[in-house]
Amino acid sequence: MLSVEEHCATALSLVTSLAPVTVPLAEALDLTLAADVRALIDAPSFDNSAMDGYAVLRADLVGASAATPVSLPVTGEVAAGGAGDVPLTPRTAMRIMTGAPIPPGADAVVPVEATDGGVTVVAIMAQPREHAHIRWQAEDVAAGAPVVREGQVLGPAQLAAIAAVGWDRVSVRPRPRVAVLTTGDELVSPGETVTRGRIVDSNQVLLHAAVSRAGGVPVAIARVRDDAEAVVTALEAAQADLIVTTGGVSVGAYDVVKAALASRGVTFVNVAMQPGKPQGLGRLGVTPVVCLPGNPVSVMVSFEVIVAPMIRKLLGAEAAPVRESATVARGWTAPEGRTQFMPVSWVGPGEVEPASPGGSGSHLVASLARAEALAVVQAQVGRVGAGDTVEIMRLEP
Repeated sequence: MLSVEEHCATALSLVTSLAPVTVPLAEALDLTLAADVRALIDAPSFDNSAMDGYAVLRADLVGASAATPVSLPVTGEVAAGGAGDVPLTPRTAMRIMTGAPIPPGADAVVPVEATDGGVTVVAIMAQPREHAHIRWQAEDVAAGAPVVREGQVLGPAQLAAIAAVGWDRVSVRPRPRVAVLTTGDELVSPGETVTRGRIVDSNQVLLHAAVSRAGGVPVAIARVRDDAEAVVTALEAAQADLIVTTGGVSVGAYDVVKAALASRGVTFVNVAMQPGKPQGLGRLGVTPVVCLPGNPVSVMVSFEVIVAPMIRKLLGAEAAPVRESATVARGWTAPEGRTQFMPVSWVGPGEVEPASPGGSGSHLVASLARAEALAVVQAQVGRVGAGDTVEIMRLEP
């Protein structure tokens, strides 16, 4: 059997980051920046006020206090959005709003709270410190300086920073198109009547949601019957950057995916993991293919361990989520010789227990709703006891 690390390394070798595209900022959320963004303009682009108050010359307010306020005539007003190009003359003040340009000649702003709020004459009750409440041009970043670096996943803060320095579009890695094919004559769609021998196709729902959450775009392929040629025809027609199939990868007489793809560039192996032992990897033409087992818990675990890192690499964001540690509240058995990924729930700060009383059984799909993380149990461990420490992979809700 291959180790999990060996199999994951092979999977990642099948994909490379997608070619960059340029998109409007409104379409770039959660995408990965493909090139450094440098400021087109200074930020701030002009000296401006950090407070509502009065633009003044500091030297005019020597000795100002609540007991001995200094009164100055108010000669004008500078609003946010105004030019603010009328000079301030000595022994006068100008009303000024937050974000408004500092008028030429002013060297400080007195907050309105330190005045009587006068409109024609203002009484000022404190001498401001030097350059008080002035935001200087290029104080944040100067034109030409880097603002966001290549490889950064763009969240609201990064997008705001890019907009603030003059850009309305950005170069990013596009969301990969991930085709999902579920197979099995026994499957029925959600909402259909389930008769004896039939089961609901929850894997397609799971994978479409998981692909979207990982940053990809799910591409639906109509479910096919257990027929090798039908599988090949459906997959060859898929327009995708990555293909994921479920079911038909083991050694059974009806393992149709293996029968369809084993001679077409996909290698089927056993991986030392539980659940998810039978797996397939390869290419169909030039498109990477990942073949997962059919049991829902195996699909979920295999996606998080194998497929999600491939999507991250396609997105240009290869860094894996940080794993953490937790204490086991209720123990379970583990299969020695295979790395176990046990779905667990949090039962307290830093404490987990199995999400299902049935453990990590690959068919326990209803218990997935309670899973908040995967506990990673190393292959040499046969029993996880209460009080033990385990490595945790959090599952996003």
